[in-house]
Amino acid sequence: MNKIHSNAIASIEFKLSWQSQFAYHVDCYFGEKVNFWRDFFPQALQEALLDKTVGDEVEVPLPDDDMILPHSSHNIFTLQRTQFNSRFLHGKILDPRLGRFYPKKFLQNVSGAVKEKLTPFRCIRLDETTLQVDFNHPLAQQTLKLAAKVHEVQGSREERGGRCNDWVEIMTRNGIGFQSRYENMPTDFFYDDPFARMDWTDDSEFYSTPRLVSHLDAKAIEVITGFYSQFIKPGMKVLDLMSSWKSHLPEKLELADLMGLGLNQEELENNNQLTGYLLHDLNKTPRIPFDDKAFDAVICTVSVEYLTQPFEVFQEVSRILKAGGYFIVTFSNRWFPPKVINIWPDLHEFERIGLVMEYFLKSEQYNHLSTYSMRNFPRPADDKYIHESQYADPVFAVCGQKV
Repeated sequence: MNKIHSNAIASIEFKLSWQSQFAYHVDCYFGEKVNFWRDFFPQALQEALLDKTVGDEVEVPLPDDDMILPHSSHNIFTLQRTQFNSRFLHGKILDPRLGRFYPKKFLQNVSGAVKEKLTPFRCIRLDETTLQVDFNHPLAQQTLKLAAKVHEVQGSREERGGRCNDWVEIMTRNGIGFQSRYENMPTDFFYDDPFARMDWTDDSEFYSTPRLVSHLDAKAIEVITGFYSQFIKPGMKVLDLMSSWKSHLPEKLELADLMGLGLNQEELENNNQLTGYLLHDLNKTPRIPFDDKAFDAVICTVSVEYLTQPFEVFQEVSRILKAGGYFIVTFSNRWFPPKVINIWPDLHEFERIGLVMEYFLKSEQYNHLSTYSMRNFPRPADDKYIHESQYADPVFAVCGQKV
């Protein structure tokens, strides 16, 4: 079996983790062709991976400045409200909101700030005339841990030049850290009718036609199943909330009960893992028709983005969970546009994690919150969307335990 050496090419799953005040966060990023001769990553991690083979995992302590540029007050600016271009998006007025992230292109007449138009900033203070923006990386003040798991070792090959990758920079750009609150203040997601939808017709009509298709690619489903298996154990009583024809749980998992709550009878009848099901529209009636403390766990797969009364539903889930029971919410970046809530498409992928975290936090019924993301796995070659993207659908998750 091949081992990693200084000239090896390997597939590595990188895992970055940190603890905020309210949650433990894990972001995983798959590097398909990591070149140990040419690419950049922390020396401590590179040394730890030498002589490792498929299945091996390592974790290394890292100095803060090995991962993220240190936090600096020079990256914080106080501006006039008029310098935020609320009409930047044609046909839409967008006011700054506390805790939200925006690309720098929303600002005008700003000297000394980062020049790249897509560099994100966070709105950290607001009053009637001014706003304060922070261009520091959202993880700049976090203590980070970096781990890696070896998926494949391809050996070495003759080098003829080519691109080198900085894997830490790749991992930490494009939104990671957006899911956390700023200084523990709730992020202002809940404005401008966030739970309105393009199509307000009865959901039972929209979902009356069965859709016996997979809404994610096979790799993303495998990731979700693996994530659920960390929490769902044999003998548990589980509710699949907003269920369909698949529950995305391990096929051989022997549960005491797996109930499905959904809108389409044919889909639910085709779910061979369910021990029973009920037809129920949560957007019409948020109360969940089960007794108090009836379940050990509740899962909700790629459906939270359709909830128009999420606070009521999250309260209800806490009611039907036993103490210490898990509520696990997973989602990706695909949805039905007519039925998705207004705010969902406007958020960055990692801000959506923050939105779901706010659902948990506002209920005050959950503790031990955790978030998870997995990105950049290759899309299966036989997937029907392979011509659109070479990467598997990303997976995002938020989990909490009933107090």
